[in-house]
Amino acid sequence: MIKDFILPDIGEGVVECELVEWLVQEGDTIAEDQPIADVMTDKALVQIPAPFAGVVTKLYYAKGDIAKVHAPLYAVQIESDEAVPVAASQTEAHTATQTPAIQSSAAGTSVEEFLLPDIGEGIVECELVEWLVQEGDTVVEDQPIADVMTDKALVQIPAIKAGKIVKLHYRKGQLAKVHAPLFAIEVEGGVSAPVSHAQEASAAAVNTAAPAACAAVSSEPARQGKALASPAVRRMARALDIDLSRVPGSGKHGRVYKEDITRFQAQGGAVSAAAPVAVAPTQSGVTQSTVSNVVASSARGDIVEPIRGVKAVMAKMMVESVSTIPHFTYCEEFDLTDLVALRESMKAKYSSDEVKLTMMPFFMKAMSLALTQFPVLNSQVNADCTEITYKARHNIGMAVDSKVGLLVPNVKDVQDKSILEVAAEITRLTNAARSGRVAPADLKDGTISISNIGALGGTVATPIINKPEVAIVALGKLQTLPRFNAKGEVEARQIMQVSWSGDHRVIDGGTIARFCNLWKQYLEQPQDMLLAMR
Repeated sequence: MIKDFILPDIGEGVVECELVEWLVQEGDTIAEDQPIADVMTDKALVQIPAPFAGVVTKLYYAKGDIAKVHAPLYAVQIESDEAVPVAASQTEAHTATQTPAIQSSAAGTSVEEFLLPDIGEGIVECELVEWLVQEGDTVVEDQPIADVMTDKALVQIPAIKAGKIVKLHYRKGQLAKVHAPLFAIEVEGGVSAPVSHAQEASAAAVNTAAPAACAAVSSEPARQGKALASPAVRRMARALDIDLSRVPGSGKHGRVYKEDITRFQAQGGAVSAAAPVAVAPTQSGVTQSTVSNVVASSARGDIVEPIRGVKAVMAKMMVESVSTIPHFTYCEEFDLTDLVALRESMKAKYSSDEVKLTMMPFFMKAMSLALTQFPVLNSQVNADCTEITYKARHNIGMAVDSKVGLLVPNVKDVQDKSILEVAAEITRLTNAARSGRVAPADLKDGTISISNIGALGGTVATPIINKPEVAIVALGKLQTLPRFNAKGEVEARQIMQVSWSGDHRVIDGGTIARFCNLWKQYLEQPQDMLLAMR
């Protein structure tokens, strides 16, 4: 039987997305959960998996086309007749998860469960980083409700309807399940459908079981770091600002009652040796409670935490870079005395809330001018290093130590921008990166990168190339050091060390030295940079 795969909701009210890449071809045999295509939303690059096995018979879109949500993406031949009812039930179940559960409420209103949508790359769970609302708050359509962390980025979940927040199903730091209720909202109008016993049981399970567990009543004990408790007990713990997972439960399977919270508070919040230690990773990988637990648990042993989110992605990319690219390093010293004076004279006039006139815009613009003379540093090679592509656009990236890990957004088309336009883009990207909300488009298509280690005090480094780029430079801290002038006299100068890493497959030492000397000339003598601009 041939069955169409319907492109599901992929998050945040998205109604269409760009088909970036097909990962299969017509005629291919696919397995369940095999990645089929990469699609780009306005938030992230999303990988679409196959819900069941079969043979791909038709791809409805070409690369670069705009695919519609709830429209056929591809057709698949089911492997056997027995698989048809299974696939149908899976489709019905998936459709059911995409439809918010409606509960009866006061006249003229209904309570709907907001189900956490697919938020990219086959993700089945994500970390609740921060609630942006509280229970009882009135929200409007598209108002941000929560920040959640995937293995790619910090994603903001908006409200799809206006109404009043009735219930928040997770606490900060807990893992939220995709297609499970994230919060409940009371909305005006609509037909209030009675809730079946099965729905009531499911809702009760979501409200009373550990949020990272299945939405069904389980007889298994709560996992370490989670707590089994009723909504009333959870409200009491929130009101007292007590981490419920640290409260020893006296009920069956460790269920926590109000008396347990009262006893825990009376004991000063101390946890007995038998009580589980809460390990709730956040966007930085370590929470304040984790730090406290490390101190409290030092006598009992080490604390082990998973590496997740952007840090996990960065680790994978860095290993791939150093294992496939032969790096070499080149260092140089820049005398930026004249550039510092020029920037100081312009800073008061041109800096604003939207534009921070730092040194970085000058570094980027000078680099772009030098790239026109040495295009090999703005190139990329294919996987087997048989072809090199000289990139026409100078999309210069800058490494930012953000709240979610290392991000490298890039300023697009620096060759066509003025220094002030580059400064405005740097300000925008820096603010976005530090909040963890960089748009995927700002992270894509970089051609060369700058890492400003000097902001943290370093002088010399060996930076790792941001693959598929072929070069990266690390800027050391700006220091006032003694140097001899043309007359042989010692004077104070503004000195910076820079460290290049190059891909030795396509760049040799002489090329990167000559490029760096030209870049240095533009920065040490700003008048030369101004004359070279078009």
